[in-house]
Amino acid sequence: MRVSAKADYAVRAVAELAAAPDGGPVKGERLADSQDIPLQFLEHILLDLKHSGIVRARRGAKGGYWLAKPADEVSIADVIRAVEGPIAHVQSAPPESISYKGSARELQNVWIAVRASLREVLESTSLEDLVSGNLPDHVRELADDKDAWQPR
Repeated sequence: MRVSAKADYAVRAVAELAAAPDGGPVKGERLADSQDIPLQFLEHILLDLKHSGIVRARRGAKGGYWLAKPADEVSIADVIRAVEGPIAHVQSAPPESISYKGSARELQNVWIAVRASLREVLESTSLEDLVSGNLPDHVRELADDKDAWQPR
C-alpha cells in the first residue's frame, strides 16, 4: 500500500489538533509549521476534513481549526477516507466488484484480505491513541515485529 502525501499530511494535521492543550482553534499556519506541510496544500486538506465533519473552522483573529469530535471517536481510517475516499480500492473500484478468471481467480480474495488487514489497523487506532502513544495492542505488536521494519 502506498500512503499518499495528502493522507499523511491529513493524519499529521489532525494529530496536532488532537494534541492541542485546550482543544481550541489552531491556526492553519501553526499546523503547517509544526508538521512541515505546505500551507496551501494543507488548506485544501483541511477543507476536505471540514466537509467530512472531522474538523470545524472559524475565521478571524481568534479563528482556526479544531476537531469536531473527541479524538477518541476519530480513527485514522476516518481521516484517510475523508481525503482519499475508500480504503484499498483496486484500480479505483472496490475489490468485491472485481472478478478474475483462470489462475488469478483467487486474487479477489487476496485484495479483500488486504483491505481487511488495513481496516483492522486503521479503524482501531484513534487520534487519541496516536497522540497519547498508547496504540492498540495488536497495532503495537505488528509495529514491534522486527521483520515489519525491513523494506522489500
